[in-house]
Amino acid sequence: MRLAGKSALVTGGASGFGVGIARLFAEQGAKVTIMDLNGPGAEEVAGTIGPAVAAIRGDVTSRSDTEAAVQRAIAHGGKLDIIVNNAGWTHRNKPILEVTEEEFDRVYAINVKALFHMTHAAVPVLRAQGGGVMINIGSTAGIRPRPGLTWYNGTKGAVNLLSRSMAVELAPDKIRVNCVAPVMGATALLEAFMGMPDTPENRAKFLATIPLGRLSKAEDIASACLYLASDEANFITGVVLEVDGGRTI
Repeated sequence: MRLAGKSALVTGGASGFGVGIARLFAEQGAKVTIMDLNGPGAEEVAGTIGPAVAAIRGDVTSRSDTEAAVQRAIAHGGKLDIIVNNAGWTHRNKPILEVTEEEFDRVYAINVKALFHMTHAAVPVLRAQGGGVMINIGSTAGIRPRPGLTWYNGTKGAVNLLSRSMAVELAPDKIRVNCVAPVMGATALLEAFMGMPDTPENRAKFLATIPLGRLSKAEDIASACLYLASDEANFITGVVLEVDGGRTI
């Protein structure tokens, strides 16, 4: 039990990578709270995993919703040790001038401003407890960008760099901040990333850019987060861990 006695908050936990993270953390002994805009979905995931997982409906772009999620996690777990900022969104893969201002604002609000809200809501709690762990889900898009996703790539570049800057600033408070940078996975956002239907032929074009020859899986991302959240990584902070099958080489 690598997270025995720990309390964790996972945003975007009703689908994709978030489900895998919540499930693995619970299996490893943590009390987990899922925050997701899809409230019924979050409740369903919590129900399938078991009583170690609680759910709260919330929008990561809302300061009040984020504060409520932090308090729900404390109530469920008795404290708050780990935050995984997993919720994310992308505009569809398309030419740079075709992305609307509304899409631009939304992708930055969900992928970047949400970290601002969570930092304000959670860091005072972690400081008062004497430390903790924050893991941000970045992307290989912020390291080796694909065309057609320029504004999304920018958000993930921000997440990658913010994680490192936060790590330096919060280290005196014994708060470790790390980032996991996945290559694209078989999630609900896959067709948006591809900008085309998810057919075997189209998928093959993207798989050809990943040396290990497959998309990332929720289990891959969850395992990376588990390590960074665990005491095994207690001297690791400011890392952007590429979980990408060699994509960024």
